[in-house]
Amino acid sequence: MTDPLPHSDDATPEPGNLRLLRLLVTTLTAVMIVGLVVVVGLLVTRLSNKTPPLPETITLPGGAQALAVTMGPGWYAVVTDDQRILIFDATSGKLRQTVGIE
Repeated sequence: MTDPLPHSDDATPEPGNLRLLRLLVTTLTAVMIVGLVVVVGLLVTRLSNKTPPLPETITLPGGAQALAVTMGPGWYAVVTDDQRILIFDATSGKLRQTVGIE
């Protein structure tokens, strides 16, 4: 009785297209692992709690309501519902500039 399955000690070479396919799958696996490590690393660094400190309270002139806040080096800006951008000093909290939005 002969065994229909080839044994590992057979000297028949692997076909070229199968060798290429094996190389492509191995390369794709390696690239996906590296990509996953990069994505996780970026998420960890971007979502870490390194937000700059904001003042506890901001007093807006004229009873305006804040719509958005953004920060820059040494200042922060508040966009109000009455179409103004109020720029405050980050250390003292004093109003530095008012910009009207048309």
